[in-house]
Amino acid sequence: MTQISAAMVKELRDKTGAGMMDCKQALIENAGDIEASVDWLRKKGLSKAAKKSGRVAAEGLIGVAVEGKTGTLVEVNSETDFVARNAQFQEMVREISKLALQAGGDLSKLLALPFPGKTVSVEEHVREMIATIGENMNVRRTAQLTAGADGIIVDYIHNRVAEGLGKMGVLVALESTGDKAKLNEFGRQIAMHIAAAAPLAITVEDLDPAVIERERKIYEEQAAASGKPADIVAKMAEGRLRKEFFQQVVLMQQIFVIDGKSTVEQAVKEAAGTVGAPVKITGFVRYALGEGIEKKEEDFAAEVAAAVSGTR
Repeated sequence: MTQISAAMVKELRDKTGAGMMDCKQALIENAGDIEASVDWLRKKGLSKAAKKSGRVAAEGLIGVAVEGKTGTLVEVNSETDFVARNAQFQEMVREISKLALQAGGDLSKLLALPFPGKTVSVEEHVREMIATIGENMNVRRTAQLTAGADGIIVDYIHNRVAEGLGKMGVLVALESTGDKAKLNEFGRQIAMHIAAAAPLAITVEDLDPAVIERERKIYEEQAAASGKPADIVAKMAEGRLRKEFFQQVVLMQQIFVIDGKSTVEQAVKEAAGTVGAPVKITGFVRYALGEGIEKKEEDFAAEVAAAVSGTR
């Protein structure tokens, strides 16, 4: 068996831009022959995929899957919305969303799972799709939410483009011993509210202390500009935290978008009458497509020039 050195792997990687493990496998398959390995990677579509891997992928789809008391969300990105409307891409996202139920919210585990009907993993299948469709794509993140014994999971897709697929996805876990059909109806309203209001936590106690402290410092600096004593400044900052910040980002304190009057906490209490038992929201996950991804700005002329030259 030919000994594959790190230098050989590096040389092949420099030639093709493919991943190190793919380059090593190519060299093993071709007894260390660099040129044959280049052809092997090209045939597999890995070289082509690697050249696109540096391009920003901020479009794509959010996929949701629910099975029993467990739900999952997955974000799979592409470079353009055009690809997100591609039936082949949509089917891939749908299958990955279902597989995510096995991964428990672990992205690395999800990527390593065998893709249905294929002899490759999810990660490898995505690379094949990059070569087939011609755009960079990646499975960016996944989350899982599970309800308790008396609970249910409700899902909601905003800007839906196909069954279980859209531009934003929400999962909500609710607990109640009451009527599950009524609980599901109320849960959908809560999910729609979360999609619109983007809360950070269910209660103040659930908020990240670092987030609270950052806001407190901002309010303190603004209050200090008034020249008031330190103890008054501290009280002013705490007041703004309660009346402004918490009401903006804490789910139970937000104004319920369904009626625009009551808080979510009040709506939960009122729902108990309809459901027939107390209701509790125990968890939620909200994914908005591309949030947090820094999109590269390109002028149209440069983009057209790149396309004509074949560099894109």
